[in-house]
Amino acid sequence: MAKRLIPTFNRILVEKIIPPSKTSAGILLPEKTSQLNSGKVVAVGPGSRDKSGNLIPVSVKEGDHVLLPEYGGSQIKLDDKEFHLFRDEDILGILRD
Repeated sequence: MAKRLIPTFNRILVEKIIPPSKTSAGILLPEKTSQLNSGKVVAVGPGSRDKSGNLIPVSVKEGDHVLLPEYGGSQIKLDDKEFHLFRDEDILGILRD
């Protein structure tokens, strides 16, 4: 990525994971397969501040695989790649292996 976008406050930059459209054997999969709406965290902001001025850190870190809401976030295009910008509270969960 030629440009490096660093989110502000409690925002998270996510690259959505697109499920494969066909198997390794060449069988085409239907559009509506039961895949999770997930993505990989590319960058995170420092966090938000409470009323006292204390920093509340973001709950995810770069490299985490997260579960995303079906709608929401801001779509951003950088160097022909599509990213989405979400707030920390919009992330539904962290996916672990």
